Amino acid sequence: MNQYWLYIMTNKNNTTLYTGVTNNLQRRVWEHKNGTGSKFTSKYKITKLVFYESFTRIYDAIAAEKQVKAGSRARKITLIESINPEWRDLYENPPK
Repeated sequence: MNQYWLYIMTNKNNTTLYTGVTNNLQRRVWEHKNGTGSKFTSKYKITKLVFYESFTRIYDAIAAEKQVKAGSRARKITLIESINPEWRDLYENPPK
C-alpha cells in the first residue's frame, strides 16, 4: 500500500513555516535537516517537523497541501497545534 505525507516544518523560533508532500517522510525531513531539502528550507534553517498527516492517494495529499498553502498563517498554526500544541520536533517519532 502506498503512503504519502503532507508535512509542515519550521525553524528554531517557529517564525517561518514550510509545507510539503512526500512519499517518504523520514527521508525528506532528514534532507531538510541536513540542508539538502530545498533552497528555501536551507536559507531559512527549516529543520523542525511540527505536523504531518498520512494519505493513501497522492492526489489527496496534493489537494491537502494546496489547501494548507492557500490558508492563512493562523490556520496553519491551528492545524499544527491540533496535534502538536508544544511545537515539538516530531522527527524523533516519525510514522513508519
